Amino acid sequence: MEALIPVPVLLPLLAAGIKLAIGARLRHLQGVISIFALAVNLVVSAVLLAQVDQHGPMVARIGGWETPIGISLVADRLSALMLVTSSAVTLCVMVYSVVSAYDRQEDVAPMAIFHPAFLVMLAGVANAFLTGDLFNLFVAFEMLLSGSYVLLTFGGTQSRIRAGATYTVMALMSSMLFLIALAIVYAATGTLSIAQLAVRFADLTPQVKLLVELFLLLAFAIKAAIFPVSGWLPDSYPTAPAPATAVFAGLLTKVGVYAIFRLEALLFPGGPVGTLLLWAALATLLLGVLGAVAQTDIKRMLSFTLVSHVGYMVMGVGLATVAGLAGAVFYAVHHMTVQTSLFLVAGLIERRSGTTSVNRLGGLMRKAPLLSVLFFVPAMNLSGIPPMSGFLGKLALIQAGLEVGGALPIALVAAALVTSLLTLYAVAKVWGKAFWREPQGEGESRADAGEEQMERSAANTPGLYGPVTALVMLGLAYTVLAGPLSSLTERAADELLARQPYITAVLGSG
Repeated sequence: MEALIPVPVLLPLLAAGIKLAIGARLRHLQGVISIFALAVNLVVSAVLLAQVDQHGPMVARIGGWETPIGISLVADRLSALMLVTSSAVTLCVMVYSVVSAYDRQEDVAPMAIFHPAFLVMLAGVANAFLTGDLFNLFVAFEMLLSGSYVLLTFGGTQSRIRAGATYTVMALMSSMLFLIALAIVYAATGTLSIAQLAVRFADLTPQVKLLVELFLLLAFAIKAAIFPVSGWLPDSYPTAPAPATAVFAGLLTKVGVYAIFRLEALLFPGGPVGTLLLWAALATLLLGVLGAVAQTDIKRMLSFTLVSHVGYMVMGVGLATVAGLAGAVFYAVHHMTVQTSLFLVAGLIERRSGTTSVNRLGGLMRKAPLLSVLFFVPAMNLSGIPPMSGFLGKLALIQAGLEVGGALPIALVAAALVTSLLTLYAVAKVWGKAFWREPQGEGESRADAGEEQMERSAANTPGLYGPVTALVMLGLAYTVLAGPLSSLTERAADELLARQPYITAVLGSG
């Protein structure tokens, strides 16, 4: 089974190479190859999850070199669960992009590179989840940057180039901080293997450990859009095409959150930065949701809620308990799915109406009832309406905060509740203006003038609703399967905080 571990990284790269080779000559095969590769990835990830849940962490040693000379890929409950979720989400997004024929709009951009860029980015995501080496984690982040920058700037419009420049500057800043941290770590310990670092960090002075932890946290905070380094995200994501924005929202910030999960538990257990993480979580929750409430554009509103709800995951890490980390992992799985589905729905709204501004929309409940349901269900899930998975994840985090006690955890619990209520207000405002009311003013004249054109556009792409419906149903499935999923996240959190299963799997019992 160890031979399956590199597949989620290698298969997208192989598919990307094949599609670069065939280019536009066999264009009809581009989508088939992408969907096949991602479907196989989903099956492999599910097999890995079943195996590690039953037998514990598994290790693939690249090139047959032993740790720390060679690079190891490690599958445990946490990494396999994140792989399964990301594979399911990206498969639905790829089906959406193929059905929408976005990859064949040559008047917008040279679309022969759409699929390869998408797949290289997904290989970077899988590599980040599986790697057992800090430098390989840096390589994974650079793979993400290369693929995501291409997708973000597709079409070469002024807004996309400007957003891409902002995104790239922030990503390069994160990479620079990460490289500095790697240099300090290697100089102090002589290794970059995460498992070996978990052992050797015990011999470092507290000052060096704190310096390394702060550099790594700042680098990952930029990737995860944690306050105060989150301002770049709402200006970057809304400009990208719908498939790219959806996968960015679902996966890219979660890679940064995952890195914080992994390294805080393995390298810095019980460190002094836990309080700082709790303060960052509190600020991220409140400032992000206040930004969402102020927006009149659906995609910008969703971008601010994306920033805000990262705070729930950081809260779980900062609490540093099995219950807190289990709640954070549960919420990450929920959020990857629900946020992606909402951005795809926003793409459907823009495709149908030509805008995502709530001031120019109206009457969608009457004109597009299925589209309305596809927005309403994940929006309520994101808001935490009982008994949906968003409510269950928040409830787990709130209970973990109350168990820890103290002024700051209790304040975080209050902030979590306020954020949930304000998220409900933000999505309810969108529902009331874009779906419930009739078009008014400029929106009314636009709707009357373009009604036939919009209806034709909606009728020409009925297949787009399939992958979006699948994602919405997956979000609801987390509610039905909340018991097994909660048990799995608890086992993953317990294994992560125990540290020894991961270290033993990589380094051996000696």
